[in-house]
Amino acid sequence: MKWLELSVKTPAEFVEPLAEVFHKYGNGGIVVEQIGGYNPDEGETASLDAYSVVRTYIPFDSTTDERRNQIDLGVRLVGHFSPMSVLRERILEEEDWEHAWKEHFHVLRIGRRIVVVPTWRQHDTKDSEVVINLDPGMAFGTGHHPTTRMCLELLEKYIRCGDAVLDVGSGSGILSIASARLGAVRVDGLEIDSKAVSVARSNLQANRVSLIARIFEGTLPHSDVAVDNYDLVVANISAKVISEMAGHLIKAAKPGGMLILSGVLADHAYEVAGTVEGAGAILLSSQTVEDWASLILEVS
Repeated sequence: MKWLELSVKTPAEFVEPLAEVFHKYGNGGIVVEQIGGYNPDEGETASLDAYSVVRTYIPFDSTTDERRNQIDLGVRLVGHFSPMSVLRERILEEEDWEHAWKEHFHVLRIGRRIVVVPTWRQHDTKDSEVVINLDPGMAFGTGHHPTTRMCLELLEKYIRCGDAVLDVGSGSGILSIASARLGAVRVDGLEIDSKAVSVARSNLQANRVSLIARIFEGTLPHSDVAVDNYDLVVANISAKVISEMAGHLIKAAKPGGMLILSGVLADHAYEVAGTVEGAGAILLSSQTVEDWASLILEVS
């Protein structure tokens, strides 16, 4: 099978709406390439005129033209607000497509010690580093998205040795692996997508944490997830789903346990925080990165 690669170069502030369009009509996931060469830990920021590239892949079948036209329409509509490139196209063979996205996934440093290393990249590990070897496949969670980065930074801050952790919406398993590597003695992950479950389990094995971490297919409530059982519950999903399952997230945590909630657009953070507090938690703090928010709560 052949695949059509579509990409557009855009100012960073328009990545989010374009990514939504590319994700909706693409069929092979999306890749977002962002400017590098600066160190946030040193107070450096990307140039104000920095550009990003949004990319997706579409199979050649009866839906190709419609998908391509919808993406082109989205690019043109967003283009009314800011200059950006035209929609670029490239045809790939099946084997080329399977590996094309890997070109854009490099070693990523997050927080003080966490290093995400693609399984096809070389990295000389230092003793102080918490290394996550990752092949995300078609599952969400590479560490590049702001919501995943925030979750990793917060896990590094709040996990204590001996903790039990629940990871709701595991995706690639990146947060489950990080939890195990940061000192948790038991990690249970939940994921509704069967393909992502398979990817996550493979990543657990590759990181040699399968005796600590497990991934189950499904969501809350779940027969393998007991109530009052976890010191920390992390959920990187969406505002709507978090609000709907707020009570179950709180029930899973021990009294005094922590909730790390992400995947929430900043505009909806206040509303989500109110819903979760109403279900029995206390908001301790929140943070925002690139229009996305994370909430840290304590179960009362």
